[in-house]
Amino acid sequence: MEKVILKTPRLTLREMTQTDFDALCRILQDQDVMYAYEHAFSDEEVRDWLDRQRRRYADDGFGLWAAVCNATGEMIGQCGLTMQDWNGKRVPEIGYLFCKAFWHQGYATEAARACRQYAFETLHMDAVFSIIRENNDASKRVAQRNGMQKCGSFVKHYYGMDMPHDVYCVRKGNV
Repeated sequence: MEKVILKTPRLTLREMTQTDFDALCRILQDQDVMYAYEHAFSDEEVRDWLDRQRRRYADDGFGLWAAVCNATGEMIGQCGLTMQDWNGKRVPEIGYLFCKAFWHQGYATEAARACRQYAFETLHMDAVFSIIRENNDASKRVAQRNGMQKCGSFVKHYYGMDMPHDVYCVRKGNV
């Protein structure tokens, strides 16, 4: 049974299940969608990603959730909260990835805002962050529309290369 976390006017965010593997492949194996990661994922990497989210649900009570279009019932992306390392501590991050066919239609912003509200009102977090590759202007705009401002930067070593990232943050009461 699918566990629904929250609903927006156009989306339902729910925990992913193993049956979401094919839909997740359409996202994580699309080179255009994964440009900030510098590679599309293999089947094994998609399985690991899905398993990691399922562990996060069990361990943290949250993770990246399936973003399902209310009109069609199709999983069109993922958005949610994960704990990430930054500046010597673990911080809650709002992350999002959507199928290319659904870019520039406001879905990422709608989902990210719902996750911010969920973090503040349900999980009682004081601040949420988005850690974004410095060349990912579209994701930066989503963070800004989510009330976030740049609060730092760092270099993440991933997939054999150094990748500069910007860190955005919004604090409870500042939205």
